[in-house]
Amino acid sequence: MLKTVECMETLTIELPSQVEQTRFNLRRWDELQTDPALAKIEGRIETDRHGQIIMSPPPAPSHGSYQLWIGYLLVKLMPDGRVLTECPISTADGVRAADIAWASPEKMRQLGNRSCFPRAPEICVEVLSPANTKAEIADKTALYFDAGAMEVWWCDMADPMKFLARDIPAPLKKSKVCPKFPKRVRLP
Repeated sequence: MLKTVECMETLTIELPSQVEQTRFNLRRWDELQTDPALAKIEGRIETDRHGQIIMSPPPAPSHGSYQLWIGYLLVKLMPDGRVLTECPISTADGVRAADIAWASPEKMRQLGNRSCFPRAPEICVEVLSPANTKAEIADKTALYFDAGAMEVWWCDMADPMKFLARDIPAPLKKSKVCPKFPKRVRLP
């Protein structure tokens, strides 16, 4: 009797160190920020780990409304920190832009006044769009945690908020960083 054995090849991708990748991301982001042709383009621009541009069309107006409302709630509930929208963060896989981020005054001192942050603020929020895949959002979540975020929140406009914390596998019932944040975001 003849047996067939399937062989799977293993692929190993060697990534640069976090320090090298951050240095590259920040340099590349500064180049993109000064490109007059890119300044005319609407939509979100991010990069992959090679510095190639990843573009997304502008989201639906409701997406921006949720960004604004979540930002407003964060300002109201945690006024000592800074709320940032479309916050560019250097990650192991290029520059990703959190829809909303919150950083404490101490974290803002560490991050400085840059066009792209070398580390993630304490909270990174993604407002989910119909085009987002679960794999894409899971990847962004892992990248934000790897870059130093304490929590990543998902706002699916039709569902309750999902609060995720680094090194805790299950979603939290409420945020540990901002415990008074509502479980469901409803636009006024």
